[in-house]
Amino acid sequence: MGSLGNKPHAVCIPFPAQGHINPMLKLAKLLYHKGFHITFVNTEFHHRRLLRSRGPNALDGLPSFGFVTIPDGLPPSDADATQDIPSLCLATSRFCLPHFRELLSTLNGRALTGDVPPVSCVVSDGAMSFTLDAAEEIGVPEVLFWTTSACGFMGYLHFQGLIDRGYIPLKDATYLTNGYLDTVIHWIPQMKNITLKYLPSFLRTTDPADGMVEFIKGETSRAARASAILLNTFYDLEHEVLDGFKTMLPPVHPIGPLQYLVDGLPESDLKLIGSNLWKEDQECLHWLDTKEPNSVVYVNFGSITVVTADQLVEFAWGLANSNHTFLWVIRPDLVSGESAILPPGFTDATRERSLLSSWCPQEKVLSHPAVGGFLTHCGWNSTLESICAGVPVICWPFFAEQQTNCWYSCGEWGTGMEIDSNVKRDEVEVLVRELMEGERGKEMKRMAMAWKKKAEAAADLWTGSSYRSLDSLINNVLLGARK
Repeated sequence: MGSLGNKPHAVCIPFPAQGHINPMLKLAKLLYHKGFHITFVNTEFHHRRLLRSRGPNALDGLPSFGFVTIPDGLPPSDADATQDIPSLCLATSRFCLPHFRELLSTLNGRALTGDVPPVSCVVSDGAMSFTLDAAEEIGVPEVLFWTTSACGFMGYLHFQGLIDRGYIPLKDATYLTNGYLDTVIHWIPQMKNITLKYLPSFLRTTDPADGMVEFIKGETSRAARASAILLNTFYDLEHEVLDGFKTMLPPVHPIGPLQYLVDGLPESDLKLIGSNLWKEDQECLHWLDTKEPNSVVYVNFGSITVVTADQLVEFAWGLANSNHTFLWVIRPDLVSGESAILPPGFTDATRERSLLSSWCPQEKVLSHPAVGGFLTHCGWNSTLESICAGVPVICWPFFAEQQTNCWYSCGEWGTGMEIDSNVKRDEVEVLVRELMEGERGKEMKRMAMAWKKKAEAAADLWTGSSYRSLDSLINNVLLGARK
């Protein structure tokens, strides 16, 4: 696309959490490959974490792919732990806009000297929609990248409707346990017969002024101001929901699975730019090399989920009693308020058929032939990565739209089974056995492989629906103002 001064310049800003940074970085790499100059915006806190996990030169970038930082508004911290998400949502929405304005001004100032091209578009996380104000002020298009599933995003879009119809806030805390969450919601056409239990969990509040509900209402209402909405999904997987957006939102572009699109890029220095906030354990891949095909249960509850000490014990003994081989990722901050301490006797009982890791390259693990099943929190990245790998799942959703992803995985897509939120070792044992050796597990595997093929087709370079959607986004939206 010509010299530096003529290049389009995309400023990409993810919400500062692992599950948001990963897909935004993939998208930034695709735009870079298409000829964009990239400025990738991390918070200062996450910038420090990335340098610690990946090395002091990990974010040096490429000639047209640079990293910058803004503060997040929270008290200073150097902990290698996930920040409190509600506090982070409140802080970024209230604090970050002036810093982002200043950043855009600085970049355009540098453009006057030929250091970088002028900013031509903003690609922002859907949960960082304060950036719309800054993009509008300098007259460039902004697209909002919601890193949720389409079905999860649809759930968020209906929070105001739930309030208007009196479903939320809950009358009192007993409504969490008295069966009220089993109420069927009939009036969301694209989510037939879903219950309150499986809509995003932030609705489970008794506070009429709940901070997260107010945050979600604000972010979803501002989505209408975007030039386009991006989702890391593919049409065949969520076509009903995607079609439902047509009368609700600006153009919605399903551009996933992004991992397939990125994997299709030619080898380059882009491969060296990573986004994991914990140091990856590569040894787990060598360990998997020693295992039989489809023999290992992979267990990972993502980057945010926290469990109680009792829940950790129940999962541990459930896995041990299943007699199946497992790889279990246990983050240092997995257990709420304390370190992750496994029960006495567990290590001895599973020594010959288990490996514990603090963090691992999940996409590579899931695609390894030895992995036959995945015990997951149902975050969207994990859910989509399991589909891409053709791996069936046991679902233990923690919060946000993970409940919605679980409902679709176990019902619409046929790839999963759910564990009760009040986890017990006997249920873990039974479901792991069913996943790895039962008839239901075999059917889930068949469905997962079928979805894998459809995901591959969607991301096919030149002909796939998601590739065409990305191409349309670039030519008609991100480059539209330059034509």
